[in-house]
Amino acid sequence: MVPDIYRIASRTEEFPGTCTLGITPHSGGRAGNFSAGQFNMLYAFGAGEVAISMSGSAQDGTYIHTIRSQGLATQALHRLREGEFLGVRGPFGSGWPMEQVAGRHLLIVAGGLGMAPLRPVIYSLLEGKTQPSSAQLFYGARRPQEMLYTGELQRWQQALKVVTTVDHAETEWPGQIGVITKPLGAATLDAENTVVFLCGPEVMMRFCIQVLLGKGVSADAIYLSMERNMKCAIGHCGHCQWGPNFICKDGPVFRYGDIRAWFDIRAL
Repeated sequence: MVPDIYRIASRTEEFPGTCTLGITPHSGGRAGNFSAGQFNMLYAFGAGEVAISMSGSAQDGTYIHTIRSQGLATQALHRLREGEFLGVRGPFGSGWPMEQVAGRHLLIVAGGLGMAPLRPVIYSLLEGKTQPSSAQLFYGARRPQEMLYTGELQRWQQALKVVTTVDHAETEWPGQIGVITKPLGAATLDAENTVVFLCGPEVMMRFCIQVLLGKGVSADAIYLSMERNMKCAIGHCGHCQWGPNFICKDGPVFRYGDIRAWFDIRAL
């Protein structure tokens, strides 16, 4: 697939090394539709291509991507400014199962940059597209300065209860301090009526799942986004093969009950 050319329409520096780009087709018009949880392949000319989750609303005609500068391609994408260009392939992959949410308690658990692919879910709540009986967000980061979208948290309270925690806080911090499993473990849940959307570092997700299972949440009610080693986005190159699945094609969103056997193998 040949990438389409997109233009940087907006750029927000979330914190040093991490930015959010709004991109629109260079040819004009609106970006295509997508489902919350899907991703695009973003191509930085002369540097390479990388899989980046959607992190904006599905109805505003712009693709929003939050990017952390780490490798060659993401460093090049992070250097882009408004009016410059990049290549885009997508959207790809499975999304969050929004149809499972209606009438149930939705528990969103995010760690670090894992907030990005969950942000479209929150927008869906705010836009009235998804109507759970109730909703909560547990969001953890290493430090207050490394929390994403802090300017939106108050608005999000219109749609769900927000609990924030950080591993370390050197300055005044109104939220909790400690790993995310601490407030999650203290939460009161109607386990039989709860559906969980989870994204973050794999070690964080593993411990969160242990807490959730201990509270009686079914393995089939826990959905997580596995974002690793995605190179081609169509299941041909084999880089992202994980057990019997290709993460780029069969995921990145999986039901924990379906992947439990190999997710619990730490070296896999």
